[in-house]
Amino acid sequence: MKKYLSLLFFVSILFVACNKDDDEIEVPVDIVVQNFMWKAMNLWYFWQAEVLDLADDRFSTQDEYESYLAATADPEDFYEQIQFSEDRFSFLNSDYKELVNNLSGISKSNGMEFGLVRFADSEDIFGYVRYIIPGSDAATKDIQRGDLFTGVDGQTLNLDNYVELLFGDNDTYTLNMATANGNTIEPNGEEVTLTKMEGLVENPIHVATTLDINGQKIGYLMYNGFTRDFDNELNQVFGQFLADGVTDLVLDLRYNPGGSVNSSRLLASMIYGTNTNDLYIRQRWNDKIQSQLSSEQLEDYFASQVNGNPLNTLNLNRVFVLATGSSASASELVMNGLDPYLDVIHIGETTRGKNEFSITMVDDPGNDYIYSSSRENRINPENSWAIQPLVGRNENANGFSDYTDGLAPDIVFEEDLTNLGVLGDENEPMLARALQEITGASSKQRFDVVLPAKAITNSKMFTPLKDNMYIDKPMGFQ
Repeated sequence: MKKYLSLLFFVSILFVACNKDDDEIEVPVDIVVQNFMWKAMNLWYFWQAEVLDLADDRFSTQDEYESYLAATADPEDFYEQIQFSEDRFSFLNSDYKELVNNLSGISKSNGMEFGLVRFADSEDIFGYVRYIIPGSDAATKDIQRGDLFTGVDGQTLNLDNYVELLFGDNDTYTLNMATANGNTIEPNGEEVTLTKMEGLVENPIHVATTLDINGQKIGYLMYNGFTRDFDNELNQVFGQFLADGVTDLVLDLRYNPGGSVNSSRLLASMIYGTNTNDLYIRQRWNDKIQSQLSSEQLEDYFASQVNGNPLNTLNLNRVFVLATGSSASASELVMNGLDPYLDVIHIGETTRGKNEFSITMVDDPGNDYIYSSSRENRINPENSWAIQPLVGRNENANGFSDYTDGLAPDIVFEEDLTNLGVLGDENEPMLARALQEITGASSKQRFDVVLPAKAITNSKMFTPLKDNMYIDKPMGFQ
């Protein structure tokens, strides 16, 4: 397979009267990055056929090709130039090691995860704390879920300055806090200073608990990222659910932007079952790649093991999923992949609508530009850039993958900034609504919304991983 795909790679970049040796032609140093990007995208990009500048016959000579690369000096501008107009999610990073760390849940952060909301009829915005990462700087400060802020270092947040103030080079900043008075947000004079830490690892299993509601055992899992390094711990959570006698599950993905496709498969298996003959998802690549991949490479079935250990599964026939506009990619994949097999009751809002997956690519032509930790010594030392292009879509066992507009909820529910509640507590409004649906008993918790949490963006969207969904299973290229 590797040999054939390498041949396919060389064929894909043919110029007039050239052969395999042309791929080994050295390009000028100032276009090394652009050369890597073009060749990787020409082979793997999902919309390669729709981008004229990525066409196999786009250039008639090597000189013409190099002149095209040199015409756009900035790598970010060049990468954007060769993307399809409808591509919302491909991205890049000037340091592949930083990107790889983020795929493992490692980042530079102060530990405060938050959403940003725009004031009505104003350019000003305010933030609200969604949760605090344990072990972070924020965990040592007087700040918690539900707290509001309207400024940073004395400057009022607005659409023009929030990126620089909250996500710029300033590792330490002071939040100017605020209080909700009905549907009005008012500064309260309080301040909280936070400092970003290098190498902060977020455990995506934020809350895992078994609730006993009138004798009915209901599992609750708040899972905030599909991070492969925590797959074993996730399996242990489901082992505890089994030991507790859980008969229903509330899966909270409201703030989960996605991550590993394989971790999504494992989570789905922990919910549904370990029948490895049942198809979870099937990949769809560009026409150049699709016919060259085997069914083993294209299809993912439900799992029976996690890193060689038996997988713990609840064998449920229904699951209650809390999901919002911040739920994307692998979160949506779990919902779509489970849908043919069990009843997925979606409570919340329409999801993000990211149904494409990506692969981390670096300047390693010997591995068809696919990043492999075992080949870091073969990555071009003159080029540290990585790209994370969309290379395909996942469809479920019924062939459905068309949710670019998001997955609509069965039960519409908005978070209220005046009553966010405590995550994992049975009275937290969103969880309480799910428990009401499970038990059939009316809740004493109010569900009216005074100040809806309509976030225009959130802190996870400013990490290198963002809302990416990535393939991390062996593809036969290594």
